[in-house]
Amino acid sequence: MKIKEIIAALERFAPLPLQESYDNAGLQCGLTEAEASGALLCLDVTEDVLAEAADLGCNLVVSHHPLLFHPLRQVCDADLVQRCIRMALQNDICIYSAHTNLDNALDGVNYRIAEKLGLIDVDFLKARNVEVGTRTLRAGSAVVGYLPQAEDSLAFLQRVKQAFGVEALQHNALLERPVQSVVICGGAGDFMLDDAISADADAFITGEMHYHTWFGHEQQIQIAVLGHYESEQYTREIFRKIIEEAAPQLPLYDTDVCTNPIHIL
Repeated sequence: MKIKEIIAALERFAPLPLQESYDNAGLQCGLTEAEASGALLCLDVTEDVLAEAADLGCNLVVSHHPLLFHPLRQVCDADLVQRCIRMALQNDICIYSAHTNLDNALDGVNYRIAEKLGLIDVDFLKARNVEVGTRTLRAGSAVVGYLPQAEDSLAFLQRVKQAFGVEALQHNALLERPVQSVVICGGAGDFMLDDAISADADAFITGEMHYHTWFGHEQQIQIAVLGHYESEQYTREIFRKIIEEAAPQLPLYDTDVCTNPIHIL
């Protein structure tokens, strides 16, 4: 199967028009007419990830975070992005990224977080319609779901911590009412906090949040911040499912490289 056919499968699931205006999801570099020899799945593209792909004989790397967010004015070895582009081209590796289009898609990143937490009746918090060719797709930046049974806030936070293997879970003061309705926006999602409060949700989960955004919400909503990497770590499972259905014979690998740049002492 050609790389372009795998990309087509990814874009049927998460079409590029679903991405935010600031984003640069899609093909990052490489020739898509080539036959795919294997795909390496990751969150971030680094030199170690590309070296791993080359060692595995993969000519396709599928990442969540785009390598190219800003235009390049030169390609040498001045920074990580330039070195990665050179390395990918030298090894005939194609890089494709599905970012906010995958966040905003039905059954995308936020749905996967909800699944890991055992939530039910999951739907977009504020759905919008996006025209994609002849299709009209529902999309949204966050989802809302419900615990099958309400539980106290400490038990809920422990559920979150365990489900995502979080070493240090950030949260505000424990909510003094049961938690059942939960809004989720993975990654840098604090822009959805006010919408979660307006929806009378009991809890809000995201990957990172600005310091001053925490203030003023005591006993209003339970906030839990996982860490950006931690909140999106299961994104590779979505990639795997899509590609396995489109190309069942293609060798698929999850990267063994932890690309999380944040360490906790």
